[in-house]
Amino acid sequence: MANESKISELLAKRERAKLGGGEERIKSQHKKGKYTARERVEKLLDEGSFEEYDMFVSHRCTNFGLENESYLGDGVVTGRGTIDGRVVFVFSQDFTVFGGSLSETFARKICKIMDQAMKVGAPVIGINDSGGARIQEGVNSLAGYAEIFMRNIAASGVVPQISAIFGPCAGGAVYSPALTDFVVMSEKTSYMFVTGPKVTKTVTGEDITTEDLGGATVHATKSGVAHFRVAHEDEGLMVIRKLISYLPQNNLEDPPQSECTDPIDRVEDLLNEVVPANPNQPYDVKDVIYLMVDDREFLEVHQHYAKNIVVGFAKFNGISCGIVANQPNYLAGVLDIEASRKAARFVRFCDAFNIPIITLVDVPGFLPGSTQEYGGIIIHGAKLLFAYGEATVPKITITLRKSYGGAHDVMGCKQLRADINYAWPSAEIAVMGPKGAIEILEGKRISEIEDPAERNKYIAEKENDYKVMFANPYDAARYGYIDDVIEPRNTRFRIIRALQTLQTKKDSLPPKKHSNIPL
Repeated sequence: MANESKISELLAKRERAKLGGGEERIKSQHKKGKYTARERVEKLLDEGSFEEYDMFVSHRCTNFGLENESYLGDGVVTGRGTIDGRVVFVFSQDFTVFGGSLSETFARKICKIMDQAMKVGAPVIGINDSGGARIQEGVNSLAGYAEIFMRNIAASGVVPQISAIFGPCAGGAVYSPALTDFVVMSEKTSYMFVTGPKVTKTVTGEDITTEDLGGATVHATKSGVAHFRVAHEDEGLMVIRKLISYLPQNNLEDPPQSECTDPIDRVEDLLNEVVPANPNQPYDVKDVIYLMVDDREFLEVHQHYAKNIVVGFAKFNGISCGIVANQPNYLAGVLDIEASRKAARFVRFCDAFNIPIITLVDVPGFLPGSTQEYGGIIIHGAKLLFAYGEATVPKITITLRKSYGGAHDVMGCKQLRADINYAWPSAEIAVMGPKGAIEILEGKRISEIEDPAERNKYIAEKENDYKVMFANPYDAARYGYIDDVIEPRNTRFRIIRALQTLQTKKDSLPPKKHSNIPL
């Protein structure tokens, strides 16, 4: 009987813990279109796989009446489970308990699962829905944030870290997601900012709404903080599951390889026609990507930010790869500050986790102008240059059309240790385009020709000479900078065969504490 009583007590405590802040607050959460912390975990993980830690933890603070209010779990659900049978660690902040505010014990719970994730080498997924630091705990809550930040930093490049923002995330709380690899934000129910609208109004006089200051759309399109913007939490949880399917468990493992039923020698005749004959006419590089990858599946990252470059994950014969591609359909595919930052961080992530990088090049150069120069395009462009040069994973670069000037060097050229460089027959690899080059090379002679018809004829002849000499892939191939000029329709097969060759690639960097990337 004594044992029965103790078991009954255990079961009662479990039920109490599962209620979080109580039925009324759960109903309030649902009215806002949000799931509870536990519902999110159950939907994210494989059914029945969740093993919870620290269900019976409660806060220790007795300031400002906190001694009269206590909840089991203390506002965060933590533990481990599986996604498609692979172990992950997860924490989910519970807004029904003190508004999800972070206390000393709350932070300790998160730190515990992050420490375990590092020990066993498994991804960490954090679901954020919190009012920030628990004010009653003072410096202890601030110390708790710093403990989490330190673990985010230690885990960076060791295990994948993914953050979902499904509610408030403000003040110091924003820095943990910012330190992770990927951030998912839900529309209309989430926001992130360092200082809120009220403080902003007081300090700067700017009158702005919560949504306009830090909503999902703002961070997906303007700041680049959010890698994925989703319509609702269900979509966000599905995106996380899909993202995990492309990633290894840790930096010492290769990415998961899945069975592929898509023929590796699938020929795509449409690729022979996708690049327009007119070099100034745009096309959608995503059409190229979908035609090459397994089952036409491509998980785009940062879809709404810096649209002049496309990055994301796909598979080739079941091998997980990162794709970086200039987008001629947006700003002609030019590189600017945002595009350089976006691609550089993606390349570094792929390199940290042993994911091969496929680069599709069609870039006319860097975006000119004082806005770019004042904004530090030199430094930001150098980030992308640095990322490619530092990466030791298999790197395959395919030049589809334009590859001009410094932008050619930055986009995975042979001299940045790209392993295999292919070009389509439509490729133009040169210091600049024919028109600009002739204006510089023949400017004096052109100015001396008075007759307009004669002048235009001379310019056309010289531009054609330049095209024959430089605006093609064969000059670069003559020097060995391009390994082969390939027929576009065979690109999928050539990439897969290259990946198979490079599976045993070994490359290294000089011994150092760490590099000093141009931040």
